[in-house]
Amino acid sequence: MILSQTVRIWSSISFVAALAIAGEVLIAAGMRQLGDLDIIRERSGIPGAIKAVLTDGKFVIGALCMALNFFAMLFALSIAELSLAAPAIASLTYIGNAIAAKLFLNEKVDHRRWLATGFVAVGVILLAH
Repeated sequence: MILSQTVRIWSSISFVAALAIAGEVLIAAGMRQLGDLDIIRERSGIPGAIKAVLTDGKFVIGALCMALNFFAMLFALSIAELSLAAPAIASLTYIGNAIAAKLFLNEKVDHRRWLATGFVAVGVILLAH
């Protein structure tokens, strides 16, 4: 019984983190593709800038992932203790964002960020025990 509850808790925490990572990466990719909103706003006004953002597929899918993330987090908090779920979700999201930024956004993640990510991973391991 304890093992299945632990698996359920960590599965929900991982799912929440995965949705956050997907949402943040997609929103970042969409905004990079879209360009500077100030320039768009100068050309098209505020309604044009809003339209540009809301018609960008990556941004919209990313925003949907973030909305699903919110509801998944509600579920995770209903089955896990806040003192475990909140830091674990934040930590896994931080780790995943560093990896996703390198792989999907071609960002230069320097050695300090990898070192910080390693410390965060150790923190997640300590939380799990």
